[in-house]
Amino acid sequence: CNMAWTQGYPIDIHRRKLFLWFSHLPQEEKQFGGYFSPETMHVDPLILERNPEERLGLLSPCLQTKNSSFPSVTVEQLFEPTDAWSEDRGLNVLLYGAVGTGKSTVIRKLVLDWCTGTTLANFKLLVPFSCEDLNQLSKMTSLRDLVSRKYLHLKKHPLLSGEGNQAKDVLFLFNGMEKIQLDFRIGSTELCSDPNEALLPGVVVVNLLRKYLLPEASILVTTRLSALDRIPQKYVSRYAQICGFSDPDRQRAYFTSRLLQQSGKTAHNQEAQALIELLYLSLQRESQLAAACFLPSYCWLTCATLHFLHFTNVNAPIRTLTGIYTSFLRLNFGGEVLGTGAGTNVPIQGHHSSLMLYVVRTVGKLAFDGVTYKRTSFSERELEQWIGGKTKTDEELHQLAMFRTDVLDFFLAPCVGNEKYLSQDLSENDERRYVFAVPAMQEYLAALYMVLGENKSALEKLTRQVSVAIGQATEDVNALMNILSKFIPLRIFAIFNLLKLFPKLFEKIRSRNKGSIAKTMAAEMFRTEDSYNEDVLDQVEQSLLGVHGPQPKQYSEGQPFELYPIFMGGLLHYGNRVLLQQLGCSIQSSTVAQITLALRKYLVRELSKPQPPEELMDLLVLLYEFQNPRLTAEVLASIRAIRLTNIRMTPIKCFVLSSVLSCTPPSYHLEELDLSSCLLTHDLLQMLWPAFRHTHNLNLSLFHDALANVIIARTEMFHQSNVSSRLCDNPLLDSGAHTLLESLPKNQSLTHLSLMHTGLGDRGALDLAKRLQQHTGLQELNVAYNNIGDNAALTLVDACREHPSIHTVHLYLNPLSDVGKKSLYVRGVARGHSSSGRRVKVLASVTEGSDISEDWHPILSVIRENASSWDRERIKQQLKVFLTDLEWGRQQQQSFWKRLHFRKVEKGVKQTLQMLEKDTPSKRSHK
Repeated sequence: CNMAWTQGYPIDIHRRKLFLWFSHLPQEEKQFGGYFSPETMHVDPLILERNPEERLGLLSPCLQTKNSSFPSVTVEQLFEPTDAWSEDRGLNVLLYGAVGTGKSTVIRKLVLDWCTGTTLANFKLLVPFSCEDLNQLSKMTSLRDLVSRKYLHLKKHPLLSGEGNQAKDVLFLFNGMEKIQLDFRIGSTELCSDPNEALLPGVVVVNLLRKYLLPEASILVTTRLSALDRIPQKYVSRYAQICGFSDPDRQRAYFTSRLLQQSGKTAHNQEAQALIELLYLSLQRESQLAAACFLPSYCWLTCATLHFLHFTNVNAPIRTLTGIYTSFLRLNFGGEVLGTGAGTNVPIQGHHSSLMLYVVRTVGKLAFDGVTYKRTSFSERELEQWIGGKTKTDEELHQLAMFRTDVLDFFLAPCVGNEKYLSQDLSENDERRYVFAVPAMQEYLAALYMVLGENKSALEKLTRQVSVAIGQATEDVNALMNILSKFIPLRIFAIFNLLKLFPKLFEKIRSRNKGSIAKTMAAEMFRTEDSYNEDVLDQVEQSLLGVHGPQPKQYSEGQPFELYPIFMGGLLHYGNRVLLQQLGCSIQSSTVAQITLALRKYLVRELSKPQPPEELMDLLVLLYEFQNPRLTAEVLASIRAIRLTNIRMTPIKCFVLSSVLSCTPPSYHLEELDLSSCLLTHDLLQMLWPAFRHTHNLNLSLFHDALANVIIARTEMFHQSNVSSRLCDNPLLDSGAHTLLESLPKNQSLTHLSLMHTGLGDRGALDLAKRLQQHTGLQELNVAYNNIGDNAALTLVDACREHPSIHTVHLYLNPLSDVGKKSLYVRGVARGHSSSGRRVKVLASVTEGSDISEDWHPILSVIRENASSWDRERIKQQLKVFLTDLEWGRQQQQSFWKRLHFRKVEKGVKQTLQMLEKDTPSKRSHK
């Protein structure tokens, strides 16, 4: 922006400094990669002017625009002169809205626009104040000193002197009026028109609003719904309500401003554009997401989650899903307290409690009950029961009223349509039901409720309080007891010792309680009925974008709550505990240590059982969210194989797998890492590089974009120790095969290489034969199903025979003639003059010459496992060739038992052939 700021002039200095201060983005915004600025990411929410008598007439999100006759306005339009106010009196505008509707964002953009001269140009001076800051000042001060205290460059500025009508060019901005005590009673707050007279900050604000102090100045006040009546109606010129993003177009504009500015990379922007289109489709269907995104805060949460799922990379700061939700709550409730009354004579900060802690004890309790009994919707009666049902005192009633007005709708929204998992047996059919604005928020709050220990019984809480009290008492009298023990009889002294034993007894009880939390986490993590659901990250994405195409299989009855244990683990991470401490929710380090100790035992016990790929992926996410390298290493020590077959690998899943395995010591190695059919790409393989370092047997069958991946394999994957690599079912083409073969000499530790069904052909086989001698560590080579003919196969076997360590070559399912197969079998035996005298096993068929191959069963197993993805007709043709080979070999046998063995193998081949002809490939185990 072009701003002609002149050095030395106070107002110019003020504009420049305000611009720098208000351009600063919260820490939470930096997780998007630092590509945003307030100008590029701002979308104006809907602002409606309200009549004074109708200012409390709140509209539901779904009816906000359809049934509203109020005009949409801008903040600048609110300061246009009205007939009711003369020119010598400024306007007092009250801008209000619920939590999350965008009040603070509007104010920040307003200040920045004034600094650049694009709005409110009729005001020469804009003076913003935070009411929370003003409320902390206990010393009496004048208005001019108050301004100079916050903005030294405005000290004794003539616009604030009160002389003439200069103040008409001044706009005061008071943000968060609900956080300051204002008393408009004459008997309590004296009248004052002198800007130099020292008064309490609240009294200064009241006199400005009364128009006794600088009456020509205009004032903009922002506040929550519950504090509207703090300022008497006669002192308010205009009321305006911020109504958030009331239509899909505003929401789409917000998503576009966030997701289309990742890094300028075309590929990322194309993916972001696709995400925006899917989001827009979901919003147009008036889904539950559309109702949630009525609040700009939930648009932020949606964008942050999608950015986490789709644009995570190794260069970005480490982020977790739990951290995103914790940051989301910190953005909206950081430093917020729940006052005890709405009256003008009740101190705001006299008795207060953390608003977030109140949320946990009310809405969190409701969420925990829903997770426990597998419910996502709640009736109005249930809300009344769980939120404020036990309020007794006036103080509690005041808190409840403020909470219901300001906060409750932020978390809970009316249910849109008939959701799949609604519990119809809980209430009458016509009763209105409520759900959490986003499903994951229910699981997060339930996890927070559990980890904070709010689910303890009243007896447990009382025991803890008594224990703490006794523990403090024993510290004070401990020295005295040591002296008195010399004079008091032993039996009497034993009674005093009981006081010191009680806290220790409570510690044992508390440790058992933390163990139950860990047990709950492990039990929820590995629920049998959820074992074959989509992995948890896919579920999160589907909750935002919806399901386009066939619905995923849902094996459990009712709503799965698989994020619940993962959030519990994530909340124990130090970074999240620090943010929660700022919100007034404390999780002690001793609690974390006790839960972690018990959790390791339960996780290791569960991992001793076979787990489906989806459950293993969820476990990796849990360990990643926990961000505890020691726990991760101890748990992974019990795992020797990670099989993620058919998991749709995404950037975040690859990053999770790589990060988790990087916590293990250098000596740790997986026996197998199976990433077959995971649709891996060039970029994803780069992220998986650290994971490959810990792998002996690597399966990369059926990955996508093979050529680019092989290039990565050339420089990275083939530098590992003791690796067995399966690159089968990947069409390498000539260029890809050439790149792969060039990489072989660079890795002398590769022992097993599978290039089955990669389209090598004769040319690739001949190139491979030439380069084998440069790789001395290879022991087994699989080039089955590659369209390799007799001559190329014979050349390759000769090269393997001359190789110092290769003992097995797989050549089955290639178009080999009978003569060629017999020649291969003969060539596999080293010539007599060979110094090594080695024999290379050549697997070209289920037979070896006139005998049955020892590996006939593995060959048929490979065919059955891959039948669904291979060319059926070609496989059936090869199976018929096997039958011909078996029939010829059986005829050569004289022994009855050998002929019987041939019959057994023929039966297995025929069964495989029948399976293909019926088009019912065998179902692979999901374990």
